[in-house]
Amino acid sequence: MHKCNKHIVLLLTGLFILTNLFSQGKTKFGDDVITLDGIMKAYYDVVTVKKGEKVSYERDSLLHAPGAVVGMAHYDKKGKVAVKIISLKSFHLLSDSILEADGFYEKEISRKVENFGAVYQVWSTYETKKKEEGPVEERGINSIQLYFDGTRFWILSWFFDTENKDRAIPKKYLIKK
Repeated sequence: MHKCNKHIVLLLTGLFILTNLFSQGKTKFGDDVITLDGIMKAYYDVVTVKKGEKVSYERDSLLHAPGAVVGMAHYDKKGKVAVKIISLKSFHLLSDSILEADGFYEKEISRKVENFGAVYQVWSTYETKKKEEGPVEERGINSIQLYFDGTRFWILSWFFDTENKDRAIPKKYLIKK
């Protein structure tokens, strides 16, 4: 083989390998799932919808591992806590009308990450609004469990609790990113 042809073959092979590696780190919606920052951005982007728009639950499902679960804390009038745990699909059905009716904007305002090997625990403090430029309606913390399979991050589960007048978000979860 001619020396020039060898270089072209090597260049094309390298481009093919890089393209294949890069594409493994993106979902079909273009979400970067190869980095923690990327999957966290996608996590919040997917639930943020303008009034009348549809939430892409297919996109959300591509961020989560099969069998992922969602948990939420609820408080009764006496302040007694109960946790509800449901499948991601059940969460989609439950939240469908809520998110699309008025619009919903949720963004991360602080993050604390702990990890060991492929396992990650993210404490993600958030705020929600009904309008992008509107007042903050609610704040809380998402406890998100992820793993990195060597190619990309997967969300295994997430649980959330909201701030109220009796329970403020601790300062350690309000560190600016």
